[in-house]
Amino acid sequence: MVRFGVIGTNWITEKFIEGAHASGKMQLNGVYSREMDRAQEFAAKFSVDHSFDSLEEMAASDMIDAVYIASPNSFHAPQAKLFIENGKHVIGEKPLASNIHEIESLIALAQEKEVVLFEALKTTYNPNFKILQQALPKLGKLRKVHFTYCQHSSRYQKFLNGENPNTFNPKFSNGSLMDIGIYPLSAAIGLFGEPKSFTAQGVLLHSGVDAHGTLVLHYDEFDAVISHSKVSNGYAPSELQGEQASILIESISECETVSILRQGEPAVVLSQDQGVNTMQYEAGIFADLIETKQTMHSGLDRTCIVSAIITRAREIIGVRFPADEIV
Repeated sequence: MVRFGVIGTNWITEKFIEGAHASGKMQLNGVYSREMDRAQEFAAKFSVDHSFDSLEEMAASDMIDAVYIASPNSFHAPQAKLFIENGKHVIGEKPLASNIHEIESLIALAQEKEVVLFEALKTTYNPNFKILQQALPKLGKLRKVHFTYCQHSSRYQKFLNGENPNTFNPKFSNGSLMDIGIYPLSAAIGLFGEPKSFTAQGVLLHSGVDAHGTLVLHYDEFDAVISHSKVSNGYAPSELQGEQASILIESISECETVSILRQGEPAVVLSQDQGVNTMQYEAGIFADLIETKQTMHSGLDRTCIVSAIITRAREIIGVRFPADEIV
């Protein structure tokens, strides 16, 4: 059983804890917050005795084997570095870091310290994604791919009202590509690997982050078009078109429903019930990697490809973070 601590006391942290416990392989044993009262209040929800208001103390504690990081994006890399240096395994919320340079530095350090580094991006670990992978040969020659994930941010109105919420602030390494586009991009890389080349377009807000945009990944005989937005809601499914059949995916981040369609025939549902909290799958795999001491794994390869594309795409569309100035 992996004893883990958490950085962050928000809804996503609660969801991960529930998923980690559901995996049967992890047990919460420590909570960090900048305010001790908040840490203790959150810990009490899960009957946890160990609370911290110092990251250094938590990282040095022998009460945890691993940490889940769900702080603002710009804090992911420095916090991961601290815990890796203290010999702790790290599962960091997506994006694992602000740019590819931070990713590469963390991987090198994790290898040196012989600990597992893992990006908590659930899409490619869900059972229905595996079903999607296995169904690709049924399409025949692949010709068109369109992955879409557009989700109107609950904090966008605050931004329009003149406030400066973290989610639209470049100081915290945010924006549509980082927060939303990373899901369909990771799915595409998980299915097709690294593209030959790509193009990027984005519309910027006055704060300096992207509101929405499009990536086009160029492969030998098809392009994968990725649409993402934080300022509008999308309801259309994602789609793969082959010469023999097509596949529709409801909610690409979750792969909720995967259906195959052939000309003149009714749609056939391939997917299965994944349960309510799909974070249990990534948590289980993270724990397995720790148990088997696999510090190098395919998830890191995918993380590197995705981060390199997003880093370059941000350069193209003009999104710069403070973290980009530190190389």
